[in-house]
Amino acid sequence: MDLKVVANALVAGCREGREVENLGKLYASDAVSVEAAEQGMPREAKGLDAIRAKHEWWGNAMEVTGAQVSDPMLHGDDRFAVIFEVQGKVKDSGETFDMKEIGVYHVTDGKITREEFFYTV
Repeated sequence: MDLKVVANALVAGCREGREVENLGKLYASDAVSVEAAEQGMPREAKGLDAIRAKHEWWGNAMEVTGAQVSDPMLHGDDRFAVIFEVQGKVKDSGETFDMKEIGVYHVTDGKITREEFFYTV
């Protein structure tokens, strides 16, 4: 898959609630996911199983009440960025949150090999 196809598939999956399904389709088995700060999970998840565990942790800990996902912004032939705006609630405390982050995705041979998230902490 070329960069535009991968980027559009990721965004469509996020908008349609298919993030976990997309992991097996769009990500390399040795992909790395890096957060801006440690928040209940290690900052860096290495490998598809660790990234799946990160998604599972998020789903167990947070309730998403609203989300907006931008169209992908391509950079050269190997990267793209997406802006995520998420509203939700921490399940344990009931505390609500509004979050805005930028995800930068690196693509090699048609698979996401690295994702990095930038947000205010």
